[in-house]
Amino acid sequence: MKRFFAWGALIFGLLYFALPLICMTNFSLKMRRGEYSFDAYGKVLTDPRFQETFSYSVVMALFTIVFGVLLVVPTAYWVRLKLPHLRPYIEFITLLPLVIPAIVIVFGYIRLYNTSSWLPLTGTTFGTNLLLMFGYATLALPYMYRAVDTGLRTIDVSTLTEAAQSLGAGWTTILSRIILPNVLVAVLSGAFLTFAIVIGEFTMAALLNRPAFGPYMQLLGANRAYEPAALAVISFGITWGCLGLIQLVSRYQKGAPPKA
Repeated sequence: MKRFFAWGALIFGLLYFALPLICMTNFSLKMRRGEYSFDAYGKVLTDPRFQETFSYSVVMALFTIVFGVLLVVPTAYWVRLKLPHLRPYIEFITLLPLVIPAIVIVFGYIRLYNTSSWLPLTGTTFGTNLLLMFGYATLALPYMYRAVDTGLRTIDVSTLTEAAQSLGAGWTTILSRIILPNVLVAVLSGAFLTFAIVIGEFTMAALLNRPAFGPYMQLLGANRAYEPAALAVISFGITWGCLGLIQLVSRYQKGAPPKA
């Protein structure tokens, strides 16, 4: 009986998630009356606005990943090495973006960094892009930090650090040539999650008036029928592609000896 309920719950969960996707995909292929076609996908992919917004979000995702790695890896390493008593507080801070809505964060940014403030970031395109990148990094912080922290648990940080220092290595060398290579798979996992978050994020990009992919999806959904369904399938494919890459790179971490 327990096995029956377990299989029943699994099948229900699969149907609950798969049926809407199947129906949406089926609808996206019916732009040409009476037959299936990829016309909606062709129109979306050749739309200059799609190319512009998708390219912008990809570039922002790459910058966010780099900033997140530079922020999280040294922080997680230093907390584990020198300040283990601060771990509960750091974990609490990194969890805050999960409970604070993105709209609250972005309104705080606008209030604090508007053109009449002491640091008018929203007064220039570069400043607004920088502010949006910080916002994306904040949203991705829980996932990036936990991925890196999990990677650090698999290696002996203290021993590797002492060995490197005995050979005359400085902190920059230790981080870049010893710690980072050993947690590279964890960093890549956090990077793929960050990429998926940035590609689909709407609230911050819309309120900061940036040409990102999320607002483009909303705008297209308000004015078209078949193209939004095709765009949703593409976005879903990107997200699942990132999850697949996480699973792929995770295989290389199992059984790999620490690098020294």
